Amino acid sequence: MTSPDASDVPGLAALRPRLPSPVREVVDGRFERRGVRLLLKRDDLIHPELIGNKWRKLAPNLAAAAGRTVVTFGGAYSNHLRATAAAGRLLGIPTVGVVRGDELAGRPLNPSLARCAADGMRLHFVDRATYRRKSEPRPLAEVLRAAGAEEAYVVPEGGSNAEAVRGCRALGAELRDRADVVAVACGTGGTLAGLAAGLAPGQRALGVPVLKGGFLTAETETLQWQAFGGPRGTWSLDDRFHFGGYARVPDELDAFAADFERRHGLPVERLYVAKLLYGLVTLAGEGAFPRGTTVAAVVTGRPFP
Repeated sequence: MTSPDASDVPGLAALRPRLPSPVREVVDGRFERRGVRLLLKRDDLIHPELIGNKWRKLAPNLAAAAGRTVVTFGGAYSNHLRATAAAGRLLGIPTVGVVRGDELAGRPLNPSLARCAADGMRLHFVDRATYRRKSEPRPLAEVLRAAGAEEAYVVPEGGSNAEAVRGCRALGAELRDRADVVAVACGTGGTLAGLAAGLAPGQRALGVPVLKGGFLTAETETLQWQAFGGPRGTWSLDDRFHFGGYARVPDELDAFAADFERRHGLPVERLYVAKLLYGLVTLAGEGAFPRGTTVAAVVTGRPFP
């Protein structure tokens, strides 16, 4: 199966993404004393506004949209909504963001949603019961009709669909033979599904979910079936590092991220990347990686604002 190439979207190639994204080795005593090398796959440097896995997932979907209005979904602090809005502004493509929580409609926009609006995204707020059913045909049709976007191209929450998964396969291909384990923070499973498919035999992908619930195994399997017709690659999930759920950043995690920033001069995004790095430090301390293992952590974003 093939996806439309990013170059099919007028102007997308002109955005000059930095691909492949750079790989940087960092020396960290918490890994070094266990005989483990740590690499950082700097997907946060792909593009200043379409960052990390957002580029990899959005580019093939924008190609498939072929200039139509793009409708997508997210919560009040969604990185995916911001990236989609930025893509719309940069490419001159209309975007509509369906936001979870109709109680937000009458309130001042938070900085994340304000950025979406400033980039030209039309925001449409829906109640949480409707939002939960957004993937069902009838509720989806009702939402699109209410938003005045019945003919739009629909991208699911988090951007994870078959197109996105095939786009993320390049991430694995860029890391072939560079690491034994490639780890990524997971929201909807699309990046993990594609990453695992792109790795070489003998490599494995590790997903660190940032939401609680234990649902991502089934979601990731489904996405691989949709994208490739069956399982691809070797991958697993460790559900211990969500810190209570999405957008939960307790003091312990914030302090860990600040310490990592001081050690390595890397701005650490808190909702995804901090949880990934915390999980890897914990796993290294537990002896989960045999001596001589090289671990690559995918840096999928940077702090906002």
